[in-house]
Amino acid sequence: MIGFLQGRIAAKAAPGVILDVGGVGYELETPMSTFLVLPAVGAEVRLITHLSVREDAHVLYGFGTEEERRLFRGLLKVSGVGPKIALAVLSGMSVAGFERCVVAEDLAALTKVPGIGRKTAERLVVEMRDRIGHKQLVVASADGEGAGGAQGEAFDALVLAMGYKPAEATRLLKAAGAGGPHSTEELIRRALQIAAQN
Repeated sequence: MIGFLQGRIAAKAAPGVILDVGGVGYELETPMSTFLVLPAVGAEVRLITHLSVREDAHVLYGFGTEEERRLFRGLLKVSGVGPKIALAVLSGMSVAGFERCVVAEDLAALTKVPGIGRKTAERLVVEMRDRIGHKQLVVASADGEGAGGAQGEAFDALVLAMGYKPAEATRLLKAAGAGGPHSTEELIRRALQIAAQN
């Protein structure tokens, strides 16, 4: 397995790049999130890779960050999602943006990605929710606050202890967190008050 390639950019034309590594030209397909930040032809670059082996081809994919590759690999495990759709997801939104869509069950945003219909979007939400994990969901949905902070603890309490769905817990905590930093207990209390009013 090829974990990464480091070499000189010999050519690039969206969404592909040819990387000269010691005199060997490797063709890589990249998401637009990676392609748009590549340096000019002739510059040195390091790309994290994923090799896809099919009956008719071996295709090498290149990513600027480990997070992008991790999401790409996670998407490939979803029923009905292949490399083309996985690249389209990464080209259409950031890793954090995708995680926010999963948390909020935002099917409308997911169906804006080329190749994703409503049924595929629903599968993405259902199958990726557990793979992303509660801690990452908090990071993705709490506007940059650390998963170990009050937001993360309150999220875990609402979802794991009280049975709220992740999307609902996120909505309640977003409303409860308005107006400044709060303790975990204060966030839970405010979230429950908001839930009771609805």
